Amino acid sequence: MSLEAIQTITESEKGAQQRIQSANEQAKKLVSDAERAGQAEVARARAEAETKVKSMMEQAEQKAAQRQSAVMEEMKKSCDAMRQGAEGRLPTAAELIVRRVVNV
Repeated sequence: MSLEAIQTITESEKGAQQRIQSANEQAKKLVSDAERAGQAEVARARAEAETKVKSMMEQAEQKAAQRQSAVMEEMKKSCDAMRQGAEGRLPTAAELIVRRVVNV
């Protein structure tokens, strides 16, 4: 083989090695960029989910507060009705107690 042919082969091998090294570096960069993009997308999705959860919790708390107010109002009315019924029976009850104490 001639010296020129050996030099050509050597140069071709060096060029191939450089292309392989460049391709490996590009592949590593692509993987790194994809990982960063994936992490950014996960962070964005997490932030969006947290915002939605916060909004849902606020809505649930508002509904619970409204329901609590309605239940409290209903219970107040029920207690008032029971109190009025008891107050209506108070004279009869007092009279019964007095008769039992006096007759004993």
